[in-house]
Amino acid sequence: MNEKHIERIALELSIGPEQVSAVARLLEEGATIPFIARYRKEATQSLDEVAITAIRDRLEELSDLDSRREAILRSLEERGLLSEELKAKLDGAETMTALEDIYLPFRPKRRTRATIAREKGLEPLAQRLFAQDGIDPVNQDPFSEALAFVDEEKGVGSAEEALAGARDIIAEWISEDATARGKMRDFFLQKARFRSKVVTGKEKEGIKYKDYFEWEEPVQSAPSHRILAMRRGEKEEFLTLRVVLPEPEAIAILEAIFIKGNGPASEQVRQALEDGYQRLLLPSMETEIRAYTKKQADEEAIRVFAENLRQLLLAPPLGQKNVLAIDPGFRTGCKIVCLDQQGKLIHTDTIFPHQSEKEADQAARKVTELCDRFQVEAIAVGNGTAGRETEAFVKRLGLPRQISVVMVNESGASIYSASDVAREEFPDHDVTVRGSVSIGRRLMDPLAELVKIDPKSIGVGQYQHDVDQPALKRSLDDVVIICVNAVGVEVNTASKELLTYVSGLGPQLAKAMIKYRNEHGPFGSREELKKVPRLGPKAFEQATGFLRVRGAKNPLDSSAVHPESYFIVEAMAQGLNCSVSDLIQNGDLRKQIDIKKYQTETVGLPTLNDILNELAKPGRDPRESFEPFTFTEGVEKIEDLKPGMRLPGIVTNITAFGAFVDIGVHQDGLVHVSELSNRFVKNPNEVVKVHQKVMVTVLNVEIERKRISLSMRNVPLQAVRTTEAKTSVSREQKGGSKDPVRKGTAQKPVFNNPFADALKDR
Repeated sequence: MNEKHIERIALELSIGPEQVSAVARLLEEGATIPFIARYRKEATQSLDEVAITAIRDRLEELSDLDSRREAILRSLEERGLLSEELKAKLDGAETMTALEDIYLPFRPKRRTRATIAREKGLEPLAQRLFAQDGIDPVNQDPFSEALAFVDEEKGVGSAEEALAGARDIIAEWISEDATARGKMRDFFLQKARFRSKVVTGKEKEGIKYKDYFEWEEPVQSAPSHRILAMRRGEKEEFLTLRVVLPEPEAIAILEAIFIKGNGPASEQVRQALEDGYQRLLLPSMETEIRAYTKKQADEEAIRVFAENLRQLLLAPPLGQKNVLAIDPGFRTGCKIVCLDQQGKLIHTDTIFPHQSEKEADQAARKVTELCDRFQVEAIAVGNGTAGRETEAFVKRLGLPRQISVVMVNESGASIYSASDVAREEFPDHDVTVRGSVSIGRRLMDPLAELVKIDPKSIGVGQYQHDVDQPALKRSLDDVVIICVNAVGVEVNTASKELLTYVSGLGPQLAKAMIKYRNEHGPFGSREELKKVPRLGPKAFEQATGFLRVRGAKNPLDSSAVHPESYFIVEAMAQGLNCSVSDLIQNGDLRKQIDIKKYQTETVGLPTLNDILNELAKPGRDPRESFEPFTFTEGVEKIEDLKPGMRLPGIVTNITAFGAFVDIGVHQDGLVHVSELSNRFVKNPNEVVKVHQKVMVTVLNVEIERKRISLSMRNVPLQAVRTTEAKTSVSREQKGGSKDPVRKGTAQKPVFNNPFADALKDR
């Protein structure tokens, strides 16, 4: 453990070094982020998932920095270039950018104009010129000084050729100077502008990039989505994209560093400086700033995607109900599946309600019969093609009012239905059946079903295919892991995919648990988990607190109380002369507990308070209660929309520029960030979240371009409850935080920022 790293991270995150040290130690021991946040609060002083993730990532960044520093030092030493002064500079570099700037002049490089000039023996001349010393005779007549370096054998045919070669060397020195590069970065951030133009002749083909055909804006204020849009247009060869800045000011900055007078030598340096800027420094800085802004844009897009995914995964579940799910369609009919309360497929069928009156009557009879036969409690209808029409058909059947009819977002269902996971789960059924099952299970438990799908296919991202893919995957995996463990997993019904995300498990142990469950029957206790092959003590420690065993003999096995703390609960019960079950069932008994009596050096108030909260509602689901939602009847396609209409909708995706809302017309509308509220909104997540029910006003409809503009201004920002639904469907267990891991979405600090000084200056 590097103490310097610990101190630095503590300072950057404004937390105690002992907190950073505790997290670092636990991570080294193999602890997961959810486990540390939930069960090691005393060690970290209650750091949340965001802080722990930031510490983990920063430790890795600093480790990478150290590894690169060691590689550079080794390279320099092997080539005999390492001096004490250079080593001190490298040791003092605090960012990868600073480190590379120091190393740049010594980096092995391809043959350049400066290299060729050195081979001709012109470096001493370059040094004389670069010194610009007033008493040096070269300052009076560089041309005469250059005559001494004319050598036909070395390829220097004249004094002018010698001066040109010397200027090439000086140009490279200037372009590789760490101070100059640092000042130019600051200048680029403050003054550079993005400039995009349409590629001539591609105006029609690239019409979707019309906003960027003639576009210019400052680099420092360009938002993530526009940077990524321009870069995508450039990649698809519809746009050209440049980083431009006022050249005279840039030259003046360099002259202030390198020009020491007005003599002939200084004029030679000035020529070299202008050449070095244009030929070397400007392209290098443009490449750097494009990489830097791309990284920043990626981080923002990934943050938006991760937040949307978190909200979607934590959408309210219907719970364990008998569900009839419909994957709608016109020509090929609607595929129906019936699922029991555990989500098991028990019946499949196909109806054709949209082709003829006769077939519609047959479909009506079949749906009614299936609802009665399987005691259906809710009907899930996919929101794809024919979704609204199928929803209207079902609602006309006169089914019992206690049967809720719910539109379900089916984004990614087709990806799941063709996946290896789906084929393994339903080897005897085709993709239509698998897709219908996915729709029904999404209603019952969105989290348990969505973990089976690549998050990039769920439809809540922003330029997700353009960003750094490893960084995106890691961020999304973090979100899924945090959400799964925040909710908890029922070990006897969970799929392999869901178990994979449980703290300490992973694909192989999840598979082993499923195999053991299939061979030996349901787990009867958490202790029995130890019998699973290859699930050792460490994995058991990390996972067991997040696994639930419903109906276990020990009631704590279905709670979030970790087995390592069972003895505390048992001591509490013993102190009141009652059983653990009595403590759970009797709130008056719990009020008599003096938790300070149970404090030890390793068990403090955070853990004890968590235990009491869990005893009050053991195994509680922290997600909000499910409430039915209904779109406006008669508004089923984009042609039905008229400006001024007020409609209920569901937020399906949030971007940096606004929120997309499903209003039931097979095309989501956009509420621009300026239309989200009567007040100024910087971040759309301040106002809305994915799956939130909202009221919107139609502003504009472009049928040909399939664009719908919506507004939420002058509309109360609260969930919209359908007036048709007189009953609500709620989970059996309610309570807990309504946004259990909201704290886990705060943006982490930005580190290793080569433009940090310029940012501070502003």
